[in-house]
Amino acid sequence: MIVGIGTDVCDVRRIAATLGRKSDRFPQRVLGPNEQQVFAARRARAESRGVAYLATRFSAKEAFSKAIGLGMHMPMRWRDCEILNHASGQPYLQLHGALAAWFQSRGWQAHVTLSDETDYAVSFVVVETQPTTPPIPQHP
Repeated sequence: MIVGIGTDVCDVRRIAATLGRKSDRFPQRVLGPNEQQVFAARRARAESRGVAYLATRFSAKEAFSKAIGLGMHMPMRWRDCEILNHASGQPYLQLHGALAAWFQSRGWQAHVTLSDETDYAVSFVVVETQPTTPPIPQHP
């Protein structure tokens, strides 16, 4: 059963401007440790790739906070919600700390998708109760 949905659209130019003003403080506040490593690697290759990565993660965390009904209130903290990628490229949420405990105690699972273009990043999150039957295998 669906518990909540959330969506967010983020202006990549706004993220670039914030990054310019606040330097590395902004990604350190928003990104978890695993995300910070990916951000640094992408940014080293091309500044625009780093900015797009930061924008998609910011957007996905906003969407997740809406889907769980908390907004940006405890136990929801930026760094405790990471959006990582499987080897296939599929994004997934990795929660930490009090947020992970709070989320797991409800028996929920989350699905996330995100995309970006030159000026905008968009994300969508669905939170549902964990199924009682095994999921249908997906093709690799």
